[in-house]
Amino acid sequence: MGLECQHAGIPDGRRPSAEGARLAWAEIDTVFLDMDGTVLDLRFDNHFWREHVPRRYAEARGITLEQAKAEVYPRFRAVEGTMEWYCVDYWTRTLGLDIAGLKEEVEHLIRLHDRAIEFLDAVRRSGRRLLLVTNAHGKSLGLKMRRTGIAGRFDALVSSHEFGRPKEDPAFWDWLRGREPYEPARTLLVDDSLAVLRAARGYGIRHLVAVRRPDSALPAREVEGFAAVDTLADLLPVG
Repeated sequence: MGLECQHAGIPDGRRPSAEGARLAWAEIDTVFLDMDGTVLDLRFDNHFWREHVPRRYAEARGITLEQAKAEVYPRFRAVEGTMEWYCVDYWTRTLGLDIAGLKEEVEHLIRLHDRAIEFLDAVRRSGRRLLLVTNAHGKSLGLKMRRTGIAGRFDALVSSHEFGRPKEDPAFWDWLRGREPYEPARTLLVDDSLAVLRAARGYGIRHLVAVRRPDSALPAREVEGFAAVDTLADLLPVG
């Protein structure tokens, strides 16, 4: 979702599992990829929540766009990192707007990051298990899979809404291990959320990589405490 704060990673004294774009692929059996900002360009979500939703909110209430942003932005921030933050149905009720329908109005902006398909196919060819692990609501996940046609490139698609707790909650990773068995020490997670990466690190997932440039329209951000790449393409080739 857009409006996400750029959290600072917290170094823990351990050497990152990747230096720049280099990974110890021989030590990785399972690959978890975030969706928005990692596989898909976050430009869609940022535009949707920062511009499209406030515009439709303003039109529905007969107020200015600036007034609408002043009303909705604090509501977004108040629930950041919770299941409500990621829930289409919650925002439909809270804002009185058909959020799923509004997403379809601008779905032409949904795009893969450059060379993301190349990376997905390389991981699958390597024989490693590849999962899309997202906080996105099922309605958003479905729309984006229909638009991009990439669902079949993953061994499984997992939404945290199935569990009821977001990836920022360490309990999510324990639940995921029961649903899709994996060995944390031999698992790679690539995500643009540093809060999610910290939770995964706390659970014991060893190979963690942050995305510095989740939105292609914005400059790369500074990342501390985690190995970082601009996009998945920087992790090629897959060993």
